[in-house]
Amino acid sequence: MMNRRRFLGAAAAISIAAGLPTATQAADFPTQPIRIVPFGTGGGPIDTIARVYAEHLSARWGEPVIVDVKPGASGILAAHSVARAAPDGHTVLLTLPLTHINNPILHPNLPYDPIADFEPISMLGIGGPMIVALADAPYNNVTELVEFAKKQGRMTYGTWGTGSSAHLFNELLARQTGADLVHVPYKSESQIHIDMFGGRLDYGWANPATALAHTEAGKMKPLGIAASIRGSLMPNVQTLKEQGFEGFDIDSWLGVYAPANTPEAIVLEWNRALKEVTEKPEVQEKLRFYSFEPLANTPEEFLKVYHDNYPRIADLIKAADIPPMQ
Repeated sequence: MMNRRRFLGAAAAISIAAGLPTATQAADFPTQPIRIVPFGTGGGPIDTIARVYAEHLSARWGEPVIVDVKPGASGILAAHSVARAAPDGHTVLLTLPLTHINNPILHPNLPYDPIADFEPISMLGIGGPMIVALADAPYNNVTELVEFAKKQGRMTYGTWGTGSSAHLFNELLARQTGADLVHVPYKSESQIHIDMFGGRLDYGWANPATALAHTEAGKMKPLGIAASIRGSLMPNVQTLKEQGFEGFDIDSWLGVYAPANTPEAIVLEWNRALKEVTEKPEVQEKLRFYSFEPLANTPEEFLKVYHDNYPRIADLIKAADIPPMQ
């Protein structure tokens, strides 16, 4: 038998094809101001992207769209607040894999369930972090970095936190190659690069937009990107897979969730609206500036990415020997 989600999705599709009003249109959604809840710091990349979408969505729907940043706790506060929100489409979460994949693996006592408490709406973009070094470093790619590390005996690298994608990827690199690569966690990406430029780190990780700025300034060079595809900001930088390393093609993503039990018709309206905004050239430019290749997919496709990525990231966390966090 067709489940409820497929039935409502098919019904909505038939209504659209026939030119009939959908349940969403009949309810005149939205009926009140909307909240987009990103985690992170005010003025950060996710917050900025949220405000770009808010402006376009407000113009589309004729209601204010408020960006309500919930910083701290690795996104747990933001995710929990949306999980508890009314399932009427007026509150959504803008997030990264951290809240729905990394946190459930690393935090056994999460106050939310990443599947039971949310409805996936759409991914907005995919990307990945870069391994970077000083511009005058004696290696120009990841293979040369590993060879140099083995000759040195030990090298230090910086990431933006224990359990971050950069940390997990680098631990995988160390295990694959046998190189002694020592992790130094930081609270922000900028702190990594300050210490790297000051000679206190051998190399580090960066988001492509940051890497581009420092490369153009002559201070840094990228060695490889951990993603399934090259980034459009720096298309000459090879992926780690292209350089012969396996397991580094897990994309980070930026995606939108609604609270569980949000009506299917409202989820579909959100999906259509996000796709329309994501396809705007100025929005794509902003996504690429913050290291995401634009991608607007369906709720079902988003859910499949989640299920495909979860076991692979769990394996990375196990390989990195990161203990559960209380």
